[in-house]
Order: sequence, then structure tokens, then C-alpha cells
Amino acid sequence: MKKVFAPFFAVCLLLASGLTSCIKKQGSEQSSQRKDGITVGFSFDTLAIERWQRDLDVFMASVRSLDADVIVQNAGNSVEEQKRQLMYLLDRNVDVIVILPKDAESLKEEIEKIRAKGIPVISYDRLIRDTKVDLYISVDSTKVGYYMGQTMKTVSGTKNWICILGPQEDFNMTMIQNGITSSIKNHGPVISDIFYTEDWDYDNAKQKMVDVITSGKIPDAIICGNDAVADAVISVLNVYYPDRHIPICGQDADIAACQNIIRGYQDFTVYKPITLLAMKAAEYAVRIGKGEGVETIAATGDTIDNGDSKIPCILLEPEVVTKDNIDEIIIDSGFHTHSEVYMD
Repeated sequence: MKKVFAPFFAVCLLLASGLTSCIKKQGSEQSSQRKDGITVGFSFDTLAIERWQRDLDVFMASVRSLDADVIVQNAGNSVEEQKRQLMYLLDRNVDVIVILPKDAESLKEEIEKIRAKGIPVISYDRLIRDTKVDLYISVDSTKVGYYMGQTMKTVSGTKNWICILGPQEDFNMTMIQNGITSSIKNHGPVISDIFYTEDWDYDNAKQKMVDVITSGKIPDAIICGNDAVADAVISVLNVYYPDRHIPICGQDADIAACQNIIRGYQDFTVYKPITLLAMKAAEYAVRIGKGEGVETIAATGDTIDNGDSKIPCILLEPEVVTKDNIDEIIIDSGFHTHSEVYMD
């Protein structure tokens, strides 16, 4: 998945820039409205993270290109606000709802109400737990964790590691942790501590790293829940140990992470084909909204157990990005430009 259709991505961004938006209390709504046709609702946990804005731009442009409407709700990192906004989308009688959940296990009542009205639900990027949804589409987070562990073994060897992950309520962190554990099982490295970054608060990640350093238990490697957490950790290491390199990794291939890889601060990131993910999610949402059966979309028959039932799923492949392949995977695909990555 090294090519991510750069020309189409550029078109997506141009289309997205033409969509109207308006601000709502405790969150925001962005919409592209017509009188007829399919309307897709998209409930975002937050747009404060760099990659979610990219997902949104591509998703909205892709829905528009399929001659459908979209209403986007931004919950501003609040479970209660996301619940309220889901009921708003229900009242708007949209044809299908895509959800990036704040908390994997907190939306059962709202989703049951939505599906009882005959509105299909797609779980986007993060798996919704303990209630029936119609489709789960994401990048394979267990493989993300597996690649993190496998690659870190080649970088740091069989030594003492720590993990500074994202929030525990983000089920992707559970899958990533499972992948890391499976990659190092019976192969030497010891994970001495696992920390969680509540609400993806990067100041919290910084403080955790300070606490580790001041305790005197300096790790040999650090695996982070995403690249923004990694960047927060790097900022602390650069203060306390400016002349010592501790191997570190994250995920998402954020621009700051790519720059840190070039600078030598971060050893690798795990790239997720976000553009393709958002495009596919938009396509499937419109098709499901028009009444097409999920079984024809998830034709491989792959499923994932979400604690309630086996959910049809589509999982895209991640890739490890290092200084050696960053041009091929990131720049040649159009994900970031050469000038952005190399700070030309």
C-alpha cells in the first residue's frame, strides 16, 4: 500500500475546501446539503488531532464526489457531547451514521436507538464495543502494534522498554498492546511499565516521561500510542538527555514525526493509509445508505468480535516508515511533500 492515489487526494482537498461549515455549541457541524439523495452522518470524537482533520477532509470530499450529502459532528473530546450529537443525527433522519467513538464502550444505548430506527452504523478507525454495529473499517491496529514491537527489537535489542499509549477507552490501544506483546513473546524484551495518556493530553504524556526520568529508571526504548505522544516524549528527552538517544516510535506518520525521523530524534513511525481509509469509508457509507447489503461490501467474510457479536470488518494494512524508506512511502505517495518532511 505504498501508493495512496496522490492526485485523487489533491482533488479531495480541493473539493473539501468548498464545503460549507457552521459552528454549534460544544462542538461543530460541517455539512454539504442538497434537497434529495443520501445523507451520511459522521460523528467525530475530536478534530484536535492532526490526522482526524485529514480524515475529515478526504471523507467529506469523497462523499460529495458520490453525489451524496454529509453532516459532520465534532464532539470536542466529550463522551456526553458525542451521545447528544448522535441523537441529533438520529433526529435528522440521516441514511447511515459513521462513528469515530470517544469511548469504545459508552455508546450502546444511543447506537441501539439509531439501529432500531433502521439507520445502519459504521464504526470508523476505533472499534465500538459491546453493541451491534453494521461494519467496522480501520487500519489493522493489532498489526500496528506487532510492527512496532518487531521493528523496535531490531533498533534496541532485547532490553527494557516502556509504553506510553493513548487513553484506555480507545480500544485501538488494547489491540496495539496485544500486537506488541505478541511480537516480543519469548524473544527477550521486557516491558517494565505501560502508561496511558488520558484524553490524548500531551502535557500528561510529557509529565509521565518526566516522572520516569526522575525516578531513575531510564528505559532502553519507548513505544508511544501515536506520533503526537512521541513528539511530547521527545521534547522531554531533549531537555534531560540532549546527548543521549533513546529509541522511540509512534504511529500515524504525522508531519512532526516525519521531521523527527529525519532529524534522528524518532526511529520510526507506523504509517496508516488514512487517505484510502477515508475514501473507502465514504464509499461504503454511501452504498450502505442506499440499501446495499454489508455482505457485498465486506465480501471476504472477515469479522471481529466486539464483545457483543462478530462484526463484518475491513482492515487496511499499515507500513513501517524509517529514514531509509520515508521518501518512497510518504513523499512519493503524496502523503507529505518533500519540503514539509525535509524542511526545505
